[in-house]
Amino acid sequence: MSAKNERLVRELLDRQGRTYAAEAGITLRDKPAPLYQVLVLSHLLSARIRASMAVAAARALFDAGMRDARKMADATWQQRVDALGEGGYRRYDERTATQLGEAAELVLDRYRGDLRRLRDAGDAGPLLREVPGIGPAGVDIFLREVQAVWPEYAPYFDRKALDGAKRLGLPVSAKTLAGLAGDAGPARLAAALVRVALDKEAGEEVRAAA
Repeated sequence: MSAKNERLVRELLDRQGRTYAAEAGITLRDKPAPLYQVLVLSHLLSARIRASMAVAAARALFDAGMRDARKMADATWQQRVDALGEGGYRRYDERTATQLGEAAELVLDRYRGDLRRLRDAGDAGPLLREVPGIGPAGVDIFLREVQAVWPEYAPYFDRKALDGAKRLGLPVSAKTLAGLAGDAGPARLAAALVRVALDKEAGEEVRAAA
């Protein structure tokens, strides 16, 4: 590992190394509620909308009490729409409110509200794709965020994270990037790389500081 790459990653983690789950107020553990919250966040982040708006919408849903699959399913469609609107997620609020209800019902029916059962059922990627509102991007976001508590999926650097690595001139090998992450862990580095991929100026600031 070159000293230059190590400096880049250190600056990157200092400036951008906060997972999206942490930004949304999720204390990530291998427990039903936080895993479900990451699923909701992944759904919202995968839409063509600013990441900050998706995070705000997730916070609004959780603040309104929809913090697990049962509470999401029990909420009315209008309550979901209102929470999404409060978070600024208005362009897709009606469709997303419907999908969140359907997704919650599936998680309850198939996994009894506990995504650890999905983990135990086999390859999480295809199973996650069966959840309404979760496409390939949503799968990537979910596994990128939960790799800290589902280590069998680590290191997970999806295409967007690797785009950030390319922008900074870092290696695009997941194993090498995980080594550069050190004790911070691949989830934080992956999130930081995604932020750079989405914000050219953020990448330039990291390069200048390193």
